[in-house]
Amino acid sequence: MSIKVKFVLKTVFCQIVSGWVGFGWIFRLFLYHNHITRKMKFDEDVIVFLILLFSWGECLWELYLSLRQLKIYKTNNTIPNDLREMLNEESFKKARLYGIDKSRFKIVKELYSIILTSVVLYKRWIYVAWQQSEDIAAYFHITPEREILVSCVFMIFVTLFNFVVNMPFTIYGTFVLEQKHGFNKQTAGFFIKDQLKSLLLNFVITLPIISIAIYIIMLGGNMFVVWLWMFTTVATLLLLTIYPSVIAPLFDKFVPLPDGSLRKGIEGLASRLHFPLSQIYIVEGSKRSAHSNAYFSGLFGNKRIVLFDTLLEKFDEEKKITTGCTETEILGVLAHELGHWSCSHIYKSIALTEVNLLLLFTAFGFLFKYSMLYTSLGFPAGQEPIIIGLIVVLQMILAPYNSVLSFFATALSRKFEFEADNFAVSLSYSNELRSALIKLGKDNLDYPIYDKLYSAWYHSHPTLLHRIENIRNQITNEKKD
Repeated sequence: MSIKVKFVLKTVFCQIVSGWVGFGWIFRLFLYHNHITRKMKFDEDVIVFLILLFSWGECLWELYLSLRQLKIYKTNNTIPNDLREMLNEESFKKARLYGIDKSRFKIVKELYSIILTSVVLYKRWIYVAWQQSEDIAAYFHITPEREILVSCVFMIFVTLFNFVVNMPFTIYGTFVLEQKHGFNKQTAGFFIKDQLKSLLLNFVITLPIISIAIYIIMLGGNMFVVWLWMFTTVATLLLLTIYPSVIAPLFDKFVPLPDGSLRKGIEGLASRLHFPLSQIYIVEGSKRSAHSNAYFSGLFGNKRIVLFDTLLEKFDEEKKITTGCTETEILGVLAHELGHWSCSHIYKSIALTEVNLLLLFTAFGFLFKYSMLYTSLGFPAGQEPIIIGLIVVLQMILAPYNSVLSFFATALSRKFEFEADNFAVSLSYSNELRSALIKLGKDNLDYPIYDKLYSAWYHSHPTLLHRIENIRNQITNEKKD
């Protein structure tokens, strides 16, 4: 067995151990639900205990990973050899200190979240929120029998609650953590407007989707799982289609890339690959953050390429340094991005997401009618709102499944990133991509050294050092061929 396989198995095993009680319960409940209903009348407190047991197990596992990474931040002061030519001691130290601050912030936020979750479940606040929603609905002459409308009120109530209780961390992360390390560019007014737009957009998108989903579950009969899956598939594709032209411009200003050598280079690269390019935009991301990025959007034809203005090479008057990438390096970055298109990574990800949704909805169809799931949250016998069933089953009961699936999805994402890098190398952009990755890591204060377990669990992209090593190996292999 290879070292990589052993490492993956070790990581998965640790996660399964942290949630073995939840897995055992779900497995029995799913496969032997009739037998359990007759023989094992779960006490409501036991159900809450099992949910919290896995939640705390996962939290402690992630806390352990964060402490491992924090130790690396504190003890590793040596610049890796692959980065010495482009990364100086000052930049490396800044990245290390940024990593320490982010890690500490993450630990505090995770502990706050699990404590809040414990209080919500132990105090049966979900039922309290439902009661409050019924009272608010009654004020507008909406009776409890109109479950869809009451569910919308409930979602608004819960969303606002989460918005408020998480706002201190949002403010601290933006105006203290990011500000301290030179990344935040938002004014207070910009931040408030951005948060309110996000909140309103959340309501505009989620409330109709939730309403239709509940309607399908109520009237879909034995085939509701199929209808629900088909509806969410259409909704997902619709949102992905309208995001670039409708949703994204609500938050950022997009301007066409002016004519010049960079535009000609991008158009030439797209033409060479037969990429259906319709437009090239620069997004003014610098009004929000100093972080940089590039991507393409569009599901079918007429795709657009988007460059953050922070990606373009310029002299930073405040920091007195040159940031961003040269035009050839930007082409190297875009060769990587177009590698995702050439390898059909977007469509593969969508397909896997749809399979996962079908599995989730199938499990929901088996589990959501168990009255004990509702009474465990404080609901009286006979009161079983569908929206509560969706939350309990998909987010709580299936949490172990979601957690392990997330691990494998993260690993698959890293595989896709390597494939996109290899594609750029095959187009002879190896040096440009390598130097661009190092510059972007430097500009974004991305600390290059990570604990293996931490990286395997959290990173959707390979680390900078792994990507550089992979590029070097690809060059060697091409020379051999």
